[in-house]
Amino acid sequence: MVLAALLVGILSSWPLLREPVLAVGAIAEQDYRAPASAQVIDRAALKARRSDLGVRTVVHVIDGHQNLVLVEALEQSLRELGRSIVTDDLAVPPIDLSQEELEDQQQLQGDARRAWEQEVLKAQQRMLAQGLVASISEQSLRSAAQQQLFTLPEPQQQVGAKLLVRSLLGQTNLRPDPDLTRQLAEKLLNQNIEVIEVKAGDLIVSRGEQINSRQLDLLDHFNFVPRRLQLEDWAWRFGEAVLGSWLVVQGARRWNPRLQPQHGLALLLAMALVQGVKLWLRAAVSPLAVLVPPPFLLAEVMGAGAALGWLAVASALWPFPMDNIGLLRVLVAFIIAAIAALIAGRQRSRAQLLQTAALLTGGALLLQMLTFRVAQQMGLSVGLLSSGELMGEGLLMGAVLLLGLNLVPALENTCGLVSRSRLLELADLQRPLLRRLSKEAPGTFEHTLMICGLAEEGARAIGADVDLVRTGSLYHDIGKLHRPRWFIENQSDGLNPHELLNDPWASAKVLQAHVDEGLRMARRARLPQSVCDFIPEHQGTMRMEYFWHAAQKHSPMVLEKDFRYRGPTPRSREAGIQMLADGCEAALRSLPPEVSEDEAHVTVRRIVDSRIRDGQLRQSGLSHAELELVVDAFVKVWKRMRHHRIPYPIAPKDIITR
Repeated sequence: MVLAALLVGILSSWPLLREPVLAVGAIAEQDYRAPASAQVIDRAALKARRSDLGVRTVVHVIDGHQNLVLVEALEQSLRELGRSIVTDDLAVPPIDLSQEELEDQQQLQGDARRAWEQEVLKAQQRMLAQGLVASISEQSLRSAAQQQLFTLPEPQQQVGAKLLVRSLLGQTNLRPDPDLTRQLAEKLLNQNIEVIEVKAGDLIVSRGEQINSRQLDLLDHFNFVPRRLQLEDWAWRFGEAVLGSWLVVQGARRWNPRLQPQHGLALLLAMALVQGVKLWLRAAVSPLAVLVPPPFLLAEVMGAGAALGWLAVASALWPFPMDNIGLLRVLVAFIIAAIAALIAGRQRSRAQLLQTAALLTGGALLLQMLTFRVAQQMGLSVGLLSSGELMGEGLLMGAVLLLGLNLVPALENTCGLVSRSRLLELADLQRPLLRRLSKEAPGTFEHTLMICGLAEEGARAIGADVDLVRTGSLYHDIGKLHRPRWFIENQSDGLNPHELLNDPWASAKVLQAHVDEGLRMARRARLPQSVCDFIPEHQGTMRMEYFWHAAQKHSPMVLEKDFRYRGPTPRSREAGIQMLADGCEAALRSLPPEVSEDEAHVTVRRIVDSRIRDGQLRQSGLSHAELELVVDAFVKVWKRMRHHRIPYPIAPKDIITR
């Protein structure tokens, strides 16, 4: 893990390890001559031209929808003018008319008026076809309108021009087209690339001369520019990355105390992989493709808290400066990744994960398009990215998500991770080990199912991982498959091998063997470590009371450690709940029907208190308040178990026969 954290630090600070020594304005310490002929692009001129084109070069196209709006506005003005002329009501006319214009309008009737209106509408269409700029002055717009209506008599021409100015002034029917803008900018850049030509032996810069940008490009092309370490900046960046790695691991452990070192290693290697991709692709990297898939997958196997912590550090350790477009892209990716982590942590099957991946892809496309459209309307420079490139980023993110989902099973097996969907698959009662348990040790199987009910309700009461508790409870006693008849729940004929053995020490070894054999079976079946932990932890280091007392009758010098399980004690809330469920199941089931709820509470609390006094729950993280909730949950399950049934009458045998 330390090495992985150092790797993250090196990858994050790598650009500062190779900072050029020479720069524009530096003094050359020797004469530099070209070792070969070459044509080198003038990067400073290209960058300046690209920046200039990005601000000034915008291709506009006609907006058909806006055209319809402007035509409708002119038609409305023509109707209002016609109504005012017919009703002789000019209190609020659409335009101001002189006396000559008023008299001419009053004479326009029938077909003549309709022909004049059509000429005005056609003039507007010709003006709109050329493109209308909102900032054009009223005088220029009026002159253009008169030019379009020059065939009409003077009064009709003036009235038509006024109507056109009224409907078009301050309006535009143009909208920017990012795709055409990008194509034009690239075309202009490719047509005007400035190249610096140099021949072999030519003097690039003389000793003592100040280096300009063109000379620096030539020196860099011929590898004359040495690199150096910016120690202070590099140390800060390196320290930030290593500290961020440490915080990610600590946050993940706080979120999920059952995480093992290999889980922390997986977190840091994912961070290192993402930092390497960022460093390799630099400005061409897609934030959606590198920031969204890891939290989505990490939330499935480690929880939403670990994924969100990883996302925060990965976003903060961006290895190069960001402009407006870069900041927007990272912001959109961060939002989508946070949503992905929160949703994935709640999914319960691989089918749901696939659906979520498809929805995230669509949501990322919409959010990115909307964000960039708003940025353009606010006047922010968003570079030369086209809508096609933005869509490509979203689809690339979706492809990486699907690839990651297919790799999850391999990661679970190699790194010891376990996803929620994997837990649900293991809890299928048709799994080989569980089928064997139901056939070869049916009493243990029924005991296991009873414990599952208790443990699930207890976990649900305190907000613990219900799926982990259920799966761990199903497998906690699989070691009894080794010698099923040595356990009382499987002794249907009443014969107890321990009585025939009459050796408490040997019997204690049999009990310990069911833990050891259970671990061996679980590992052969490639069960996740988090599930395997339930096998030894459900017994902890408890004393085998029956055989301990039997041994004391044989010898007063008996050692207590010979009659204690080897542990460890429960190291999570889930394992602690399962231990309590295992201890309370038999006690609750053996209570007579007339026992009250208060007496059941006393029975459960007595067992819980004995585990606390014995130190079995010290590492579980269960608080006293949570233990009270677990006790209440166990009693609630017991009440469901002992509900009364309606006594159905049994028909006499002779009636059944007939």
